Amino acid sequence: MAFETVFDDKLQSNKDLAWWLYLFQGVCLVFSLGLLSCLPLIANYIKRGETEGTFVYSHHRWQIRSFWFYILWLFIGGVLWVTVIGMPVAVLVWTGAWIWKAYRIIKGWIELSNNKAMPV
Repeated sequence: MAFETVFDDKLQSNKDLAWWLYLFQGVCLVFSLGLLSCLPLIANYIKRGETEGTFVYSHHRWQIRSFWFYILWLFIGGVLWVTVIGMPVAVLVWTGAWIWKAYRIIKGWIELSNNKAMPV
């Protein structure tokens, strides 16, 4: 899906908000292991509709999907943790989930800065 990049004040404002949401997601990941990421998630859901038809919409979708898949992997790690054998595996799952989420934040931030849409 290709998006035409025509900037106006509203698009720039939406892009700036998505930029700040990436920053807040990154801060949440570092300082709360992503547990406070629900705050920028709420903003993503609220503002996503305003960006429909622009490349910024794909960034809201990217951040929302990143959050929910991260939560899924944290849950899977938690299920593994309750078994004695699963404890080391749970730590690996949690570490992998953290690295994956960090990658998604950085990748999205770079693509947003380059005015590119995120893949579906």
